[in-house]
Amino acid sequence: MEKVWLKSYPKGVPEFAELGKYNSLAHMFDECAERHSHLPAFANMGASLSFSELNIESYNFAAYLQTELGLVKGDRVAIMLPNILQFPVALYGVLRAGLVAVDVNPLYTPPELEHYLTDSGAKAIVILENFADVLAEVVDKTAVEKVILARVGDMLGFPKSLLVNFVLKYVKKKIPKYALDNVIPFNEVLATGQQRQLVKPELTQDDLAFLQFTGGTTGLAKGAMLSHGNLLANVAQAGAFVGPALEEGKEIVITALPLYHIFSLTANCFLFTKIGGLNYLITNPRDMKGFVKELSNIKFTVITGVNTLFNGLLNTEGFSDIDFSHLKVTLGGGMAVQESVAKEWHETTGCVLAEAYGLTEASPAVTMNPYNLEEYNGTIGLPIPNTEISIQDDDGKHLAVEEAGELCVRGPQVMQGYWNRPEETKNVLSDDGWLRTGDIAMVSEDGFVRIVDRKKDMILVSGFNVYPNEIENVVQSMTGVLEVAAVGVDDEESGEVVKLFIVKKDPALTEKDVLSFCEDRLTRYKWPKHIEFRDDLPKSNVGKILRRALRDGG
Repeated sequence: MEKVWLKSYPKGVPEFAELGKYNSLAHMFDECAERHSHLPAFANMGASLSFSELNIESYNFAAYLQTELGLVKGDRVAIMLPNILQFPVALYGVLRAGLVAVDVNPLYTPPELEHYLTDSGAKAIVILENFADVLAEVVDKTAVEKVILARVGDMLGFPKSLLVNFVLKYVKKKIPKYALDNVIPFNEVLATGQQRQLVKPELTQDDLAFLQFTGGTTGLAKGAMLSHGNLLANVAQAGAFVGPALEEGKEIVITALPLYHIFSLTANCFLFTKIGGLNYLITNPRDMKGFVKELSNIKFTVITGVNTLFNGLLNTEGFSDIDFSHLKVTLGGGMAVQESVAKEWHETTGCVLAEAYGLTEASPAVTMNPYNLEEYNGTIGLPIPNTEISIQDDDGKHLAVEEAGELCVRGPQVMQGYWNRPEETKNVLSDDGWLRTGDIAMVSEDGFVRIVDRKKDMILVSGFNVYPNEIENVVQSMTGVLEVAAVGVDDEESGEVVKLFIVKKDPALTEKDVLSFCEDRLTRYKWPKHIEFRDDLPKSNVGKILRRALRDGG
């Protein structure tokens, strides 16, 4: 496809970003830590780590892994932590030791955790004590030999660290009982590592940096093999695209998305760190009242999130009273941003909610809306520098602009393949480098990409394609609706019909109200045939509504 999107690039955004500056993510971190040594890098629960402190502590962590645990280049280390200061220390430590990070959701069940650990072959794990009971159930079935155990308060400084850890364990009783062998306390790792010397491994852009597991929308989750070069490229690409909106050493970024998620990993751990930004970590964004209280005390300039996060904030008392005068970038990804949410966000904060698009297999950024966007436009933006896209049909034929087909991506950010799954790799990666995303999209004449829907989520009603996003956008605009999800269910006459799951904002909302609203705004075959009201909807670890779980009766 001709690069029609280049004509819509904002002034100062190049067609190609510089990709060869660093040999590895460790090399990039060494450079930015030295350049920004005096600035704060991460903050959480009233404590902070400067770039200098992060540099020292991650070095100590790396030295321990190398000298005390005997881990060598290419060994995998699982990190099972929420958004606390220990996460960046462990992450940069793993990378600086030449090891491969396996990011794990702390809320996983024992079977899920067992799959991640056995599939990756991780030899060690860094885990929060709150979740150690889950690990204890499965650790003997895995290759894990050593457990580095962190506690929430470990890096909060004396005496707060002692108080927080005491309250969580003995007052709130948040630490379930567990029995684990070969356990090393996180702070002991740092103290011992301080006495050890790290031998810097020889790393290149081709070396593996992450086994980043996908959400597993079909079957078991798969580990996307992301190299140092993949992540470095995506940081350079995204940085070139949004760079003109950001100031070196001046950005304060609200980091509510979990750092183990690919969106937050690339954007917050690497992109904003590279420019000397301060990532303000939100440990429990589900506590919306507490989240809003934290926001009211921070002069933040950037916030990243998903649609449900923004919607939740907008519907939390006190959010509209926050001072948004410093906010200049709001970046939404991970799931479709709904028009009603985007418009309300703009009206409330004065900042445009710019949607971006990516996927784990692309490190993740593929398209982004311009930094100077004046209002929500319903698209996922333009392909970022060094990125090619193609709209293809089921036979691999390249389609023209304004034609709907599967969005395919080619560029330096595309993964090396799936870990130990060559056949599944062949299913999504063509011989000439095209990654099939599974998303149905179309490209406009001026290069903006619009997602029609997930290929897997498309509903076929009497031979007509119905896209859940379209239905959800309509219903979400009802004043009485807080959240909505549309799925297809079997029907004897139509093959499939639309079923809605709705969380009410207005308790008086009825099924009749919803049907009447849809009848005025949707073609007949798109009307919902079934409506179910719920107190909440199942969501992923980053707040993405799980349509599959709803289809399966969850």
